[in-house]
Parts: sequence; C-alpha cells; structure tokens
Amino acid sequence: MQSSGVKVHTDCLEQFQSLKLGKKHKFIIYSLSSDNTQIVVSKTSASASYDDFVAELPPTDCRYAVYDLEYDSDEGKRNKICFFAWSPDDAKIKQKMLYASSKDAIRKSLTGIQTEIQGTDFSEVAYDAGEFPHHERIVGFLIDAGSGGSPSSRAQRTGGSGGNRD
Repeated sequence: MQSSGVKVHTDCLEQFQSLKLGKKHKFIIYSLSSDNTQIVVSKTSASASYDDFVAELPPTDCRYAVYDLEYDSDEGKRNKICFFAWSPDDAKIKQKMLYASSKDAIRKSLTGIQTEIQGTDFSEVAYDAGEFPHHERIVGFLIDAGSGGSPSSRAQRTGGSGGNRD
C-alpha cells in the first residue's frame, strides 16, 4: 500500500518506550492530528484493564493502539505488546483509507511489538475467559513466539505489571 506521507510525532515513540521499558503505561491510543499530517498520542493509561482499553476505542473513528498484555504460560506470567489497527465498519471511508495507508509509518517505528490485531468491530477485539475468540491463532502465536508456553496455554490479562518481558 502506498504511504500517505503522515509522520509519527516523537511523543508517540517516547510514550511507547515508557510502556515497553518503564511499564509506565498499560496502553497507548494513537490518532491522526486534526490536520491529518501526524500520528499523535491521544490517550494513555497506567492501570487500565483490557475492557477499559477497549472501551476507549471509538465506535466510528479509526485508531492505532498498543496494549501490554499479561498472560500466564507454563513458565509463569509473561507480557507481550500487542499493536491494534482499529478501523471500525462505521468509520468514514476516507478516514479508513488514510489510516490504512499510514499504518506502516507507526508500526515500523514501534520496535518490540510481538503481534498485531486488526479490528473492524468490537467482537473482533473481544477478550473472553482468557482468550481472544476471533484471534485464537494470535494468542497461540503470542505464546509460541519465544515464551516457551504451549499453544494450548491461555492468555491471561491481569491488572498487574509484574510479569517477565520476553
């Protein structure tokens, strides 16, 4: 896909480093600036549950986001950083196209992302009883990707931040 020319604001990278290294944030939501020239931080939270994070995704506007997912594996608590490309069905077509063509700019600048989840409605990013029903393969990937857990292990989201980082 052709690049849109949208730039990633330096605060996006700084806040991501705070999530990744400093555990300062549980999630970060990014949006386009009002003039559509930059990707900027629109919201952060240090102690939000996964449900609180999903509640911050607007039903009619696109967003990018990262969430620090904590889960249990055979070896104990683990963390994986998930990138979300949120493009709801009810968003305007022009906005969807701009977000789709700008995604690589932010995705490539955020080093340390373990997986990506694309959602067009809330059921696609649902988290139920330790699983992402529409992304079971992604949870399996999270567990298989270097953590030593088995694909049958369940991803667990908790409010704590004391897990090991792979």
